[in-house]
Amino acid sequence: MSLIKSISGIRGTIGGKVNDNLTPLDVVKFASAFGTWLQNNKNKKDLTLVIGRDARISGQMVSSLVSATLQGLGIHVVDLGLSTTPTVEIMVPELKADGGIILTASHNPKQWNALKLLNDKGEFISGDNGAEVLALAESEDFNYAEVDDLGKYETRDDAFDIHIQQILDLPMVDAEAIKGKKFKVVLDAVNSTGGIAIPMLLDQLGCETVKLYCEPTGHFPHNPEPLKEHLGDICGLVKKEGADFGIVVDPDVDRLALIDEKGEMFGEEYTLVAVADYLLKHQNGVAVSNLSSSRALRDVAKGHNSEYFASAVGEVNVVTLMKEKNAVIGGEGNGGIIYPDLHYGRDSLVGVALFLTHLAKENKTVSELRKGYPSYFMGKKKIELTPEINVDDILSQMEKEYQNEEVSTVDGVKIDFENNWVHLRKSNTEPIIRIYTEAKSQEEADQLGDDIIAKIRSLIR
Repeated sequence: MSLIKSISGIRGTIGGKVNDNLTPLDVVKFASAFGTWLQNNKNKKDLTLVIGRDARISGQMVSSLVSATLQGLGIHVVDLGLSTTPTVEIMVPELKADGGIILTASHNPKQWNALKLLNDKGEFISGDNGAEVLALAESEDFNYAEVDDLGKYETRDDAFDIHIQQILDLPMVDAEAIKGKKFKVVLDAVNSTGGIAIPMLLDQLGCETVKLYCEPTGHFPHNPEPLKEHLGDICGLVKKEGADFGIVVDPDVDRLALIDEKGEMFGEEYTLVAVADYLLKHQNGVAVSNLSSSRALRDVAKGHNSEYFASAVGEVNVVTLMKEKNAVIGGEGNGGIIYPDLHYGRDSLVGVALFLTHLAKENKTVSELRKGYPSYFMGKKKIELTPEINVDDILSQMEKEYQNEEVSTVDGVKIDFENNWVHLRKSNTEPIIRIYTEAKSQEEADQLGDDIIAKIRSLIR
């Protein structure tokens, strides 16, 4: 059980002791800090915040605490109730609000919850802003409103409709082409809010939806991270139903994984690759992902005479680079699609609509589509070091060791070889170097990781 305070918000397990877990007092303190920070930074008296939550069991309790705390500061609250991360992100600018709070622990198990903080553009606050909020929480320098100045509270139940309409209005989403195909789709929404939002979208696109775990009870039927080892049920159901493909989303619906018609994983890394292939085919531009994402995106961009850039790991870093490069498409290899024509946030709904358009126009099965992309395999390893060893020195030595290769030090050390790559990142909490590799086969990816570990050990000696 733990409480993790970071620049992107606060998350922890429900119950337990103050400052050790996410207790009601921690929720109130952190909501107070964010509300106070907004008041200190806005030149206006009446502030409005949008809040929304995924379906996890503690959601209603945490939401009530956050709402009441913000009202206590004199801030008006618009509560979307059961929502998705991208829906809250879209509704902040839609309602001309001053910020937002998403109550979700994303793919963490059911005992976790979190407060994720948005600015007035509906984007995650910056690292510097997050550090200021944490400092305020630490100091508890809050000034609550007097009785005549308490914030108002209202609810909205039209947020999904607004979100979906904005997607349907996008020029690159061809609803008629999708409707013409009458796709049959199986959806695993892990008993959270994707079970409400995704079927609404699929219905508008003329698809038949077979629902699996779509009741928003917050009782996750399997580990909610959409990885192959957790998805046996939907893989079997896609085949049994004779569906065109399967869709898997995490509890807050910002990660999208796909299953082909044979019940095989499309590959989380390839969600972004497929969507980028469709978009860059119609407009040359820039694609962005992070340094630990598949090289396949770079290959696809190059095939469409487009550029590719890699950011440090983390959604805020991807978005910053996307804005700098005016990217057409971006995201992360965990199935996170960021389509700036809609908004700068990972969004499974727009990912589904763009993928369906691509599938309809290509006139291929999902497995045939996947075969058309370069095939890469990833490995993840780590090397544990003794506390007295300076991890930064080791990374610096590795950079020198491979200086004749293409090396990036934007986030740790990434070494691009001709046919594969390795990305070394240090843990912030323990003397560990995480080692991510990618190659043309799983054996090669794993071997590269082992070779790098051997090289690090030789440098220590």
